[in-house]
Amino acid sequence: MLYVPRRLLEETRAHLLREAPREGVGLWAGRREVERVIPLPNAHPHPHTAYLAEPLALLKALRELEGEGLALLAIYHSHPAGPALPSPTDIKEARWRVPYVIFGTDGVRAFWLPEGREVSLLVLG
Repeated sequence: MLYVPRRLLEETRAHLLREAPREGVGLWAGRREVERVIPLPNAHPHPHTAYLAEPLALLKALRELEGEGLALLAIYHSHPAGPALPSPTDIKEARWRVPYVIFGTDGVRAFWLPEGREVSLLVLG
């Protein structure tokens, strides 16, 4: 289960709305619940249909989290023109053992990828 305070869920939505119509990407970090939203640049050559967290920004963010004693809790991205379901590309390119949170036109959902098993998302407050 993923625990996220409502204000951080809204902060994430705001980031993704600023990126639209491109897909947005970022990290959720914390200890037991999401404490920090870290937007990352989308460096994919086709950002309207896919995402790739810019590698140097990702590395810097991961180092900062480690220095702050936080863990990577989830990777989030948007599907600005589609549902909150993993695409075949999302499944194929999943590398991290954290939930992938997808913000789509029909809401927000989280999944363990590449398995595709849904993760419960509990919004706090």
